This record gives sequence, structure tokens and C-alpha cells, in this order.
Amino acid sequence: MSERLLEVEGLALTAGGRTVVEAVEFVLAAGQHLAVIGPNGAGKSTLIHALIGDVAPAAGSIRLAGRALADWPARERACRVALLPQASALGFPFTVAEVVRLGRGPHASGSVADRDIVAQTLAACDIAHLRERAYTQLSGGEKQRVQLARVMSQIWRAEDAGDRLLLLDEPVAALDLGHQRLVMREVAALAARGVAVVSVLHDISLAARYADRMLALREGRTIAAGTPAEVVTAEGMQRLFDTRTRVIVHPDSQTPVVLHG
Repeated sequence: MSERLLEVEGLALTAGGRTVVEAVEFVLAAGQHLAVIGPNGAGKSTLIHALIGDVAPAAGSIRLAGRALADWPARERACRVALLPQASALGFPFTVAEVVRLGRGPHASGSVADRDIVAQTLAACDIAHLRERAYTQLSGGEKQRVQLARVMSQIWRAEDAGDRLLLLDEPVAALDLGHQRLVMREVAALAARGVAVVSVLHDISLAARYADRMLALREGRTIAAGTPAEVVTAEGMQRLFDTRTRVIVHPDSQTPVVLHG
């Protein structure tokens, strides 16, 4: 597995004529999970979209497996990189299984393998019982889990593409507590199988529990980067969010937990 699967160096991104991300740098190895945190408007979603090639850098570079992201043919990139955006608009009454199967589009793995992968990702996201339901009839949280299963199916097998990257923009925002934990455990299981993960999360304690590393952004600039213990401190949260907090250590996971001050 690649020790430098994703390399971001001196990255600047613009939107609407203004700089929204500036001088961001990090390296992510296969199997690592980087959580990006910060207040609204910090540039987190713009960064995620740049990592899949939707936003071109104004300066700096993004390299995937040692190759400039822009140099990857679209289909090859789609076999390796999957994005779950904040919102996924789909107005057609596809069944849940049909929506998840859309994630297999870039691959030529055959109907038997694809059917098996769809079944596995439906089970992983606790939606196997919904497989024949119309997507348009689901609740917001159910739709979110279907879309997560879709992007997971896109990068499910190493034999399809080798090193893979999963990008998640607020993957648990519409989910109840139980399904938040289920989703984060399944993302951790993917990472354990060699998938690199970059997630944007508003729940700092949840991010600290499941990520290997964290990147804190404010107004597009890096405020802190490192392990959860290095990034999630009372002083760091004050600087990031302009609010007082207490940070304690979770007795089971030994990861930082943020409490309102």
C-alpha cells in the first residue's frame, strides 16, 4: 500500500473571485483517515471537491499515487476516488439497490461481482431491508445511507483499482446516533482494508475518535494539523471556533472529547 497515496502541497483554491483555501498541505497514506474540521465557511467542502478534481487549484498541487490529479483519465480516477457530497439530488424512483449499483459504473467487474458488492454495501450501511424500496420514498437519513453505500461500492475492492481514496463531506449529518456510529465503524473498516479517507465532520469528538489525523481550517488557512490529541485541545478549539470548551479524554477510546465550556 502507498505511503504517499495523496499529496497536497501549497494548495490554494478560489471561488467567486476570492481565495477560500490557502497554503494547505498534507500527505495521506493508504489506510489513513484524515478528518477536516473548522467553522462554517472555512473552505472544508471546497477542499474536498478539489481532491476529486471538481475544483482546479489556483496554486499548489494535488497528487494521487504519485501522479498529478489532473493527469488521471476520468474513468481511471473514478475507479480509485469516490466522493459523498453534502447533498445528492436524485429525483427518479430508482430502487435502493439500483442507486447503490450506480457506484459500480466505472468498473468492468461483471454483473455477478457487482451484485455481490451491492449486497455487501447494503448490509454495511444497514439498508439491506430497503433494497427494493423506491429511493424517493425514503427519509433523509435513509437516503444518506443509500448514497454512502453507493460511494462505498465504487471503491469496495482493491482488485478493481489498487489504492483507493474515499472523500466524505458531512457523512453523518442526517443520521441518528446509532447510525452515526455504524457508518463511522464501516468507514474505519474500509480504512483497515487500505482505503485512504478524508472526511469533513462537524462533530469534533466523533472525528477525534475515528480519524488518525486531523486538519483544522479557519478562513481557508491551517490552524492546526496532527493527531487528534494534538489538534483537539481547549486552546485549539478556542482559536478555531472563538468559543470556550473543555476537552477531556474518553475513558474507553482514550480520544479527546469536546464539552461546552
